Amino acid sequence: MGIRPIATGTVSFGLVAIPIKLYSTGESSQTVRFNMIHEKCGTRVKYRYFCPTDDEFVERADLVKGYEFAKGQYVLFSAEELKAISPEPTNEVEILEFVPLDQVDPIFYEKSYFLGPSTGGARPYRLLVDAMRQTGRAALARYAARGKDYLVLLRPYEEGLILQQLYYYNEIRSFDEVPVEEADIKDGELELAIQLVEQIASENFEPQQYEDKVKKQVRALIERKVAGQEIVAAAPEEPKAKIIDLMEALKASLGEPETPKRAAKSKRGSKKVSTRKAPKRSQSAKASKKSSSRKVQSAKK
Repeated sequence: MGIRPIATGTVSFGLVAIPIKLYSTGESSQTVRFNMIHEKCGTRVKYRYFCPTDDEFVERADLVKGYEFAKGQYVLFSAEELKAISPEPTNEVEILEFVPLDQVDPIFYEKSYFLGPSTGGARPYRLLVDAMRQTGRAALARYAARGKDYLVLLRPYEEGLILQQLYYYNEIRSFDEVPVEEADIKDGELELAIQLVEQIASENFEPQQYEDKVKKQVRALIERKVAGQEIVAAAPEEPKAKIIDLMEALKASLGEPETPKRAAKSKRGSKKVSTRKAPKRSQSAKASKKSSSRKVQSAKK
């Protein structure tokens, strides 16, 4: 059973019109969510609108939309006026230009959608995918829907297309707003940092080996609660000792246990790190221990 489309539309590619369907790429609805419950009777409460001026609850039928043009001052709009303000959605993805994909920084990515062909659109859809794949370019396009003019990027993905909803340039904050102090890095520190990077590096991104451990733990505790078991908070982990010296922190990091990815790499045939056995104690050390033991026994007598 395939996923259901959330919208339909058309991609305009020159004079070519490609009927398409839009699909969600994620399943954020699977997030564990809790509802507000009246503890006395166990009923889920409902949200209501309250007017602090008239000191009363307001029904939805008595609500209108307004825009705050000054502090505490609103201009009100009727349903007809709102319809006139919001442009009619065309659901047309109008390609404006083709750009090298590596020229679009991922910071502009806001949301992702799968883009599939609709009835009669298989051939032009495939043509567009193959053309972009061979030229190494992606399509910047305009998408008018839900009362907004979206800037989107179409790029090849697996056997089809993916639509990236983009932020506009003026919606991206400047990194200049982030305070970053100047700092001197020593050559030895940089060498150890590079060694640490290489130690846990991988040539491929394998997302299937990662999971939301917190959500998994929460679901397990919920199931225990549903089964009638009591949930007791686990004792907090002891905080790791803070290492103030940067060089010592790097050295300690290089000696930490393997991460799952590093362990997987070692199973694939990476070199084993040889460990030296602790040296045996000398005969003089053993004799010293025996003499001290006799002294303790004589003291007890």
